Amino acid sequence: MKPTTARLGLLGLAMALSACSTFNSEKIDYKSAVKAPTLEVPPDLSQLTRDTRYNVPGGVVSANALQAGQATQAPSGAQTVVNAVGDVRIERVGNERWLVIQRPADKLWDPVRDFWLENGFVLVQDDAKIGIMETDWAENRAKLPQDVIRSALGKVFDSLYSTGERDKFRTRLERKPDGGTEIYITHRGMQEVYSSREKDATVWQPRAADMELETEFMRRLMVKLGLSQEQSQAATASVQAAPAAPSARMDTVDNAPVVLLDEGFDRAWRRVGLALDRTGFTVEDRDRSRGIYYVRYVSPEEQKAKGFFGRIFSQGGEASAPVKYQIQVRAEGERSTVSVLTTAGAPETSANAQRIVRVLTDDLK
Repeated sequence: MKPTTARLGLLGLAMALSACSTFNSEKIDYKSAVKAPTLEVPPDLSQLTRDTRYNVPGGVVSANALQAGQATQAPSGAQTVVNAVGDVRIERVGNERWLVIQRPADKLWDPVRDFWLENGFVLVQDDAKIGIMETDWAENRAKLPQDVIRSALGKVFDSLYSTGERDKFRTRLERKPDGGTEIYITHRGMQEVYSSREKDATVWQPRAADMELETEFMRRLMVKLGLSQEQSQAATASVQAAPAAPSARMDTVDNAPVVLLDEGFDRAWRRVGLALDRTGFTVEDRDRSRGIYYVRYVSPEEQKAKGFFGRIFSQGGEASAPVKYQIQVRAEGERSTVSVLTTAGAPETSANAQRIVRVLTDDLK
């Protein structure tokens, strides 16, 4: 029996014997899967069906109006929900949430970095120049059953007792013209499942991004930046609502694949950045004035050569160098076009460009 299967079997036995135990899903207690820099993880191009449980609508709501329970409609029809305390506020448009802090990015970098380390993560990317930090894959140990059997097994077979899930978080800091900073936190998840009817082998598969988990870490970061627990909870409280209507679709312009968005540049730029973060592209740099993200890409064939999650923990083997592209956001009024360019800035028409555009379209819908 393979070690991974033995671990899953042991976990299943413990869960069966501890029928009275429960998972405490409200707590977060991460333990890093590795303690050293990992290999690059390419974007997953087999997108999951989008989880719409946490989708929220648009609108413009000032802090005062939010407290009074009143909403003001924005001229464009999109809604921005805002809740602010001091110089920290959380904003939401559709299913996107981010923090806005009226402090310069260089003053926030170290506190944000410390925040992730204090929460049990190891950073595998820590680049203040481009404003991106990323954790390694980590396990939320709070999801394990807390009982006598788990305690006994955990002491002897801690490495075999696992949730079968791993999480990775990317944090991106964007400078604002007024000297403030926008902070985006995005989640990626993987889960271990049996790959055969006999249950003698397992594989790691992507699971949907957990936007509630993203919001919880934003709330905790607000506390790190000076808010009280009560203030952070009040700021992140959201209303129940129906999901926003899709606004992205694939098209072709001059024989090149593109994504069409029914929104202006500011929101399109923000949404494309979040999509790149959630789908795992490596963003090397960005130029907002030109609407360009500089990314690295690995084809599905390269991913399959060694196995998606095998790249994360394995330090051996050779892999081809990723291809570099530019992802450009261009707007005309309240519509935007997202296209894939070569490093020289020419339209990209290859199969890779088709795949990238399809991934972005699926995430932006």
